[in-house]
Amino acid sequence: MEPLDRLDKDSILTERVFQELFDQEDEIKKARLMIALADRAEELGVKVKFNTILRAYKKVDREMRKKSPSLVENWTNFEGPYDNMRCGLWIASDHGIYAQKEGGLEDVACYHPILPIERLKNLETGDEQLKLAFKRNNRWEEIIVPKDLIATAGKITALSKRGVAVTSENAKLLVRFLSDVENFNDNQIQVQYSTSKLGWIKSGFIPYDTEIVFDGDSRFKQVFESIEQHGTRELWYEHIRQLRKTGRLEIKFMLAAAFASVLIGPLGALPFFVDLWGETEGGKSVTLMLACSVWASPDESRYIGDFKTTDVALEARADLLNNLPMMLDDTSKTSSRIRDNFEGIVYDLCSGKGKSRSNKELGMNRENRWRNAILTNGERPLNSYVTQGGAINRILEVECGEKVYRDPQTTAELVKKNYGFAGREFVSVLKKIGFEEVERIQREIQRKIHNDEKMQKQSISLSIVLTADRIVTDHLFKDGQYISLDDAAQVLVDRNELSDNERCYQYILSEVDINRAKFDAMSQTNEKWGMIEHGYAVIYNNIFDSICKKGGFSRKAFLSWADRNGLIQTQGGQLTKVKKAEGKTIRCVFIKMDASIDENGFQSVEDADIQEELPFK
Repeated sequence: MEPLDRLDKDSILTERVFQELFDQEDEIKKARLMIALADRAEELGVKVKFNTILRAYKKVDREMRKKSPSLVENWTNFEGPYDNMRCGLWIASDHGIYAQKEGGLEDVACYHPILPIERLKNLETGDEQLKLAFKRNNRWEEIIVPKDLIATAGKITALSKRGVAVTSENAKLLVRFLSDVENFNDNQIQVQYSTSKLGWIKSGFIPYDTEIVFDGDSRFKQVFESIEQHGTRELWYEHIRQLRKTGRLEIKFMLAAAFASVLIGPLGALPFFVDLWGETEGGKSVTLMLACSVWASPDESRYIGDFKTTDVALEARADLLNNLPMMLDDTSKTSSRIRDNFEGIVYDLCSGKGKSRSNKELGMNRENRWRNAILTNGERPLNSYVTQGGAINRILEVECGEKVYRDPQTTAELVKKNYGFAGREFVSVLKKIGFEEVERIQREIQRKIHNDEKMQKQSISLSIVLTADRIVTDHLFKDGQYISLDDAAQVLVDRNELSDNERCYQYILSEVDINRAKFDAMSQTNEKWGMIEHGYAVIYNNIFDSICKKGGFSRKAFLSWADRNGLIQTQGGQLTKVKKAEGKTIRCVFIKMDASIDENGFQSVEDADIQEELPFK
């Protein structure tokens, strides 16, 4: 070929130049020459004309390769947006992919184009996935699949339900073709770091930062796709400001909780529940939709889930959301598996860690982990479904009053059409002010709401919600509508109310009261639980064990606490006493029926009802 610097704007467009270019047998030299000619055409001001002719020659070249396998030269020849790749001895064109056999025969590996275009390396597990591109009906599609799925003939047939023409007959050949293309083009196929989790990943936030791509479970595709910005930003902000001006705690608290979810991980806290409860048509569902619209579409069956599922599915959903809030509608509608273990579900979700599970290879699967807020609603408080104080300590209850919204339908329709702006902007604000400042605000608020009579874990959770409220009020809404500390303190539970042992004591007394006939020697019932005498319920040992087990309380922990608080009688260092009943000697628990009565029968002044009529005027 004539030296490039001698080519002018006419000669560079001649047929001779393009024929010499496409006669190059070495594909690398051809590519270098093509780039050099394109640069020279740009210098001469004829780049557009050059590229037009070049595209025509490429098209003709592809058609020739289709008709003559000898011209394939061990490269793929798919028409489309993807670069050709080395493929060894395979014949790969838009007519399909074939393996050459002796005698000029061919075996079909696939009836249409398919090739690996990207490797995804998961940051949590180190596992790799492949992004495949395939062409059906003259249209290219991309899918992400686990690498082990295309490594064996027995598994790769699963791609048939995604549209790939693979059967048990051509599976082995397709596995070999994809493996060859991947290994022959190791430097050409880009490695992209990926994650199956949302929220804070390294120094970025998924899905807003694109340096790391999402490769999550296809079961939750609709959740991931719902996290977007849609509609009009100003319309959403204006409506929310108007709602906040009404002063309703339900609105401001649930909004703040939705924002607070992404603070939990960076602040080193544990997940917690925020539950909105109240009568039907009070505005609970609309308020949950409002909170959802901070991050995602609140439309039905997209981001917001429910309890009509399994504990494993809830764990997987929490792992996916990671730092984003998990929203579950209507606690009364639960599957039987959830209903039978509601307390365990609360504990598990608030632990931030899933169960360890082995896989088929007898190794351990990746452990699910998350740090977020779980927002729920229902007609009954969530803590009415649980008995243990440890579970209640992880729930912030907000009662939903009547007529939270003047026009709930308008609000519901507006947030369905306008959503996702505030969450992204909140993340930007956090990056700007830094988490040192966020932690300073949280500690300051926690000091203000600290109360020895309130539970510490609840106070930490509440301080995080109030921290989010302060930040969004100052930086996003700019309306001065903060949640007051007095209003916020209403959601905290008194320590005495929360004590497992205090609750156990009240539970035992209620069981005794309900079953009075079983403590009455004159009763006709055959089932006897003990007796009541001198202000004490004397409960047979085995019956006492059954009561504790039924209520989900620890017998040992309660008796130790009751002894320290003078609520039981002891004997010889033991927490039970021997009692003669019906001619037998039985070991029993002697539990005081009225905690305000001392051992001599006197009532404490602070507990006595001094408001009743006095013996003097």
